[in-house]
Amino acid sequence: MEFSEKLQTLRKQKGLTQEELAQALFVSRTAISKWESGKGYPSIDSLKEISKYFSVTIDELLSSEELITAAQDDNRKNIAVLLDLLTGCTDIMALMLLILPLYPEKLGSTFTAVSLLRYTQIALPFACVCWGLMILLIAAGAVKVLMQYRHIEKGRSAVTVASFVLSIIAVLFLTAARLPYAVTVVFLLLIVKGILVFRVHSV
Repeated sequence: MEFSEKLQTLRKQKGLTQEELAQALFVSRTAISKWESGKGYPSIDSLKEISKYFSVTIDELLSSEELITAAQDDNRKNIAVLLDLLTGCTDIMALMLLILPLYPEKLGSTFTAVSLLRYTQIALPFACVCWGLMILLIAAGAVKVLMQYRHIEKGRSAVTVASFVLSIIAVLFLTAARLPYAVTVVFLLLIVKGILVFRVHSV
């Protein structure tokens, strides 16, 4: 008997619905449904909780092959979580665009580099757009990290897409504003973010 069948049998023996079992194990009903349909395995921590809840050993729940598969799935999930967190942190690093001296300020006949906080040689509408883009990027990163921390799946893809759109707009805007150092930083962050997201989907 496979794990999916064993879990269904144990749940029905206790007279529980998928929702009730999910509450007892502190997971979503979707997770229980996925496990019982054989579309995936629980994490090692969830396996321990199932084992404890039904008073059975993990060996009784899983065959050796299933245990290896579950461990591999768990490892892949952990890597994906870490990469997703790093993606959010990449957006938070847009804070550098506010505090690093990346903007050329003319002082008499010479130029010096200043931070966006001290940059005055830019029209007010441009300054507002620049600040808005940076703050939105940082906020998108913070939201992504928070969603990962709280294990919120819904809307995570939308935040990732919004983050990419903001980064692309920032690159185009800073290019139009002729701010090469800031463009370079945003472009490098965009590339790093792209690599991380690609790795998340290839894990």
